[in-house]
Amino acid sequence: MVIDFIPFRFSIDTVVIAGSCLWSLSLYLGLSSIREKIIEGLNRWFNFAERSLYISQEEFEETRQARESQNAFYASLFSIFPFFILGGLCNWGVELGLGQSWSISMGILACMACGVYELGRRSN
Repeated sequence: MVIDFIPFRFSIDTVVIAGSCLWSLSLYLGLSSIREKIIEGLNRWFNFAERSLYISQEEFEETRQARESQNAFYASLFSIFPFFILGGLCNWGVELGLGQSWSISMGILACMACGVYELGRRSN
């Protein structure tokens, strides 16, 4: 797919995007303990960073519950980005080893395997 943006021309390979997203989903499902640590760390950092914006303790305590909920949402949302990077690296490795035609197939297979693992882990 080629995108023309006034003076620039971008070429986007949809197979790379699809394969990277499949690998990142499988890593997000399969590495649940790392995912929880990333979310917890980001949540702690967001709460700390927001605390420095308030001067008085009373003003900080008034909206604490809403802000902590919002920070938890942002932490879970931003925790996806490290898995996108790792998914891109896994996709790149599969493309180097097996070729581009295997990248989506291996991504789907990894998603199924990690999804079954996650279902089995939650049932215990």
